[in-house]
Amino acid sequence: MAGINKVILVGHLGQDPEVRTIDSGAKVARFTLATTESYKDKNGERKDITEWHNIICWRGLADIAEKFLNKGKMIYLEGKIRTRSWEDNGIKKYRTEIMADTFTMLSSGGGNQQNNSLNQSTTISNDNENSDLPPFLSEEEGDLPF
Repeated sequence: MAGINKVILVGHLGQDPEVRTIDSGAKVARFTLATTESYKDKNGERKDITEWHNIICWRGLADIAEKFLNKGKMIYLEGKIRTRSWEDNGIKKYRTEIMADTFTMLSSGGGNQQNNSLNQSTTISNDNENSDLPPFLSEEEGDLPF
């Protein structure tokens, strides 16, 4: 039986997407997404726990992220977990990222006026089926740090 690697997140962007074009001409966008869980402690006080996720979008999805996403916007996102490692001055480092397959904009959030030109519940997908690019940047392509 094959494994399943699927992540579903609903959260707010912690920053505007950083977009760049790699040597092959493909666009890649990077941003952080905050998800917050709330609970009541034993004294009945509400506590929040916020987890920050590193999100990567490729090609057309990166174009849409660049045009319509900005800090504070709430999105529903589906993707895959990827962990990569590299050496920095002899020290092995790791980074866990979410490779986005699709996202849905849930709120206008942030202050960018151009967001109004796209329906707030539009789902955007990334077609990874026929891609000849790797699912994430390799160290040789200068992705460290991004």
